[in-house]
Amino acid sequence: MIPKEQRIDAALEKYLAATPSLQEEISALDASEQKQEVQWAFEDEADSRGLEHWELVLEFVAETPEELKTMRLEVYQEVAEALGMDLPEYLELNEIEI
Repeated sequence: MIPKEQRIDAALEKYLAATPSLQEEISALDASEQKQEVQWAFEDEADSRGLEHWELVLEFVAETPEELKTMRLEVYQEVAEALGMDLPEYLELNEIEI
């Protein structure tokens, strides 16, 4: 499993590799502009799929459905803890099925 701090960069790399039209579109830009354009396109892709940005990141970096489920649960657990809730309570309140 990819460490949390590396997931966004890995997802952006995979997204760019899977999107040749975007590669061509940004080829004339400098590196920082390319990175920004890829981030914006990635966010637009998440929106078009009805996903949060972090959800699309996980979909791109998970190697198996089980790994995707595990990573999602980690995120839900972190959010639940930040809200002072336990995980089952958070999942029920937000109608999230695992």
